[in-house]
Amino acid sequence: MKRYKINFDEIASYAEISAFSQDGKIEEFHVMIHVKPENQLFPQQYERICKAVDLLLQRPEFKDTNIVFKRYFVSDSTNQKPLMTFEKSYGVSLIQQPPLDGSKITLWLYIVKGGDFEIANSCNVLTHNGYKHIYKMGMHEHKGDSATQTESLLLDYEETLSQFSATLESNCIRTWFFVRDVDTQYAGMVKARRENFIEQGLTEKTHYIASTGIGGLPADTRSLVQLGTYALTGHEKSQIKFLYAPEYLNPTYEYGVTFERGTCVEFGDRAEIYISGTASIDNKGDVLYIGDIVKQTYRMIENVQALLAEAKSSFYDVAQIIVYLRDINDYQVVKEIFDTKFPDIPRVITLAPVCRPSWLIEMECIAISERNNSEFKDF
Repeated sequence: MKRYKINFDEIASYAEISAFSQDGKIEEFHVMIHVKPENQLFPQQYERICKAVDLLLQRPEFKDTNIVFKRYFVSDSTNQKPLMTFEKSYGVSLIQQPPLDGSKITLWLYIVKGGDFEIANSCNVLTHNGYKHIYKMGMHEHKGDSATQTESLLLDYEETLSQFSATLESNCIRTWFFVRDVDTQYAGMVKARRENFIEQGLTEKTHYIASTGIGGLPADTRSLVQLGTYALTGHEKSQIKFLYAPEYLNPTYEYGVTFERGTCVEFGDRAEIYISGTASIDNKGDVLYIGDIVKQTYRMIENVQALLAEAKSSFYDVAQIIVYLRDINDYQVVKEIFDTKFPDIPRVITLAPVCRPSWLIEMECIAISERNNSEFKDF
């Protein structure tokens, strides 16, 4: 994994980049684009983000690439979305999770060089080597409570998957659920997800899906839940491994939720590792170090490290990190920890309450590990 930073001094912006590259293989880039606040209003900061993307794509290493998905982290989604321009894409999401660096907007890009990219069946689709990587982001509903909206979103997504001859149980690798007022609305989302999963054959005896369920405000004020997804077709069942780290973490169903701690997808030339939202928890399901942001942060990192190790990986392979904080005043101490431990991994630290009030912090990440699996097709 190569990591580097590009400063766009003329527009007071910069890009943190992770690049996974092998000769003759598909190249993957995870990019976090940040703007320096400079006491500017949102339109000016957004304009600089857009210019930074343009400058990034003009660089030689990004020639002939495709942006597979984008996620905008913004400070006021309802008022800021109308000020933005969106190209036709089903891989774009926008969520109110304010970046805590003082800016009003940060952008996460997933960029790929190689393969065939298209928009199909209301999804962004990357096709290569018999695989289809299917991304659908920014899904939301505006009728009913959080349970009703979650049920509707999942049913619509399952219908979308059917157009690829795919199912939630066999093909969905990763989900993100952003919940408005997570302290009160999360329970409804959890209930509807559990009931839907049972109908789809996803139970504690089969498997679940890597996921993050976190506080976040969709732009539509009527929307209580926003959903983002990644699915894969063309793979063998043996390519999927679920991560548990039982010495550190308990199974999620023991406290009533239905997601995997992490999922590793093995390809011939690499493994893609999706670590779900992870917090300061032990293998009995108890929150550790209540009220202590420093100890919670270190325990959270330890848990993620254990999950990565189970996938024969480490933080050396991590391509991006998203950190969610409940209290804005914890930002500086958490930033210093991450600056020290992971100075060059692209990341964003946002204001986004975790699903249990006593959790002060949560993180998720994606890792890409080099492999030589002769039994599987390359990515």
